[in-house]
Amino acid sequence: MAVTAVAVAACGGSTGTTGPVEGSWEDVVAAANNEGKVTIYSTQAAPRLAALETAFETAYPEIDLEVVRGVDSDLLAKMDAETRSGKGIGDVAVITDVSWMQANADSDVAASIIGPDFDNPEYNRATSIVDDRFFLEGAVILGLGWNTDLLPNGIEEPADLLDPALKDKVGIVNPATSPTYLDYYSHIEANYGGREYLTDLAAQEPRIYPSNQPLGQALASGEISAGLMADPMLPSKEAGAPVEWTAGEHIWGAKWYGLVMGTSPHPNAAQVLANFMVTVPGQEATSVGYASVLPGVTGSLAAAQEVPDQNLEVTVGEGAQRYRTELETLFR
Repeated sequence: MAVTAVAVAACGGSTGTTGPVEGSWEDVVAAANNEGKVTIYSTQAAPRLAALETAFETAYPEIDLEVVRGVDSDLLAKMDAETRSGKGIGDVAVITDVSWMQANADSDVAASIIGPDFDNPEYNRATSIVDDRFFLEGAVILGLGWNTDLLPNGIEEPADLLDPALKDKVGIVNPATSPTYLDYYSHIEANYGGREYLTDLAAQEPRIYPSNQPLGQALASGEISAGLMADPMLPSKEAGAPVEWTAGEHIWGAKWYGLVMGTSPHPNAAQVLANFMVTVPGQEATSVGYASVLPGVTGSLAAAQEVPDQNLEVTVGEGAQRYRTELETLFR
């Protein structure tokens, strides 16, 4: 049976129409090698995805990893379209939109994951996997960033962004991009001055970016002096950019969840990639400057399993729509 399954996979590999193997993990890997390609849709930082591509292709040289990076809203629309049509292009996806996961809990958008490393005790399957299909891959920790040339004394808390000297020099992220960002604004309200703080921030006429990645680039270039919802920007710092970062007094994070897409044209390679992402080499690639799902990963900031869950009152359903509208009105 295993030999037959691999043979079928090999015949279909060039057209991307193979089927999942039912056999040992070695059979899955063999079929994945015959498929020879896997595509990931991800909201993770481009440098980390580049590191993942290198690490994965080193571990599995017969499989070409293609990376498609985007924000949740764009990637989820693409994934939904592929699910409806039944014609998949992507194989694995990594997202932060928990509300989308809940809405698709009973759909066939994601396949069950089967990799052996999901059962690693250090990964803690019980707290890291949802519905046997969505796996915790890491977490982004966002906070306050600044350009050290423009603000040599730095900033310590969100209130510092209200300095009149920073009017039109502060960057924020568009709240409509993802429910994840709605959760961050809710966190700011809860811990740093309520709606009054956001109103005062809007009066600063902040520049609005689609995600924290272009915001970080704007900080590095000096386009803005400071930013709310910045990541640690480690690659930029390592490259010599004049940037610095702090998580602030109250740490906030957004969990990244991965899935093997139900319409994956390379379902065995998809399982191999998903499994690799929760191994030490996979985490060493994606978790530098972020939270890791395994202990002891060099460069990781925290344990992803310990990052608080989203505030579903502002990220799901009517509550999300209402909060999004309020924020868009405030920052328009």
